[in-house]
Amino acid sequence: MPEYRRLCVPGGSYFFTVALRDRRSDALVAHVAALRDAVRLTRQHRPFYIDAWVVLPDHMHCMWTLPEDDADFPGRWRELKTRFSKLVQHASVWQPRYWEHAIRDERDFQSHFDYTHFNPVKHGYARHPAEWRFSTFKRAVALGQYPADWAGPGMADDASLFRPTKPW
Repeated sequence: MPEYRRLCVPGGSYFFTVALRDRRSDALVAHVAALRDAVRLTRQHRPFYIDAWVVLPDHMHCMWTLPEDDADFPGRWRELKTRFSKLVQHASVWQPRYWEHAIRDERDFQSHFDYTHFNPVKHGYARHPAEWRFSTFKRAVALGQYPADWAGPGMADDASLFRPTKPW
């Protein structure tokens, strides 16, 4: 059996999708405080910058940028998932693997940034990204990365929604 290889780039930015084993579960939003603690503790021990994050009931998407001399996102995920599992006292909460994508350029960054923030609308949890409280969308608006009305009425059908609109 071939060994699974991940593209690990020191100082790189990555997009991740991480899911619960039980896709009918709402454990991520039900235990969002534990998830936040797991993220905080992991970042204290192994720093990374959170570019974007959205937590849905059964999965989450996020974008991280690692320190310049560091490419170990698998170790960070192992630590974060272990911490969360211990905090909620559930040993097998996670799917064993996760999806990762190394960001290639500004266009790729913006596309994944938009996808992350639009995901609650895509799944029917909100009519607008600002309505979903488990997201970095409001922070992105406050930082000027989006106008407050981004993804407003009619934009869900707009083919340009996930194209870059500004540099990162």
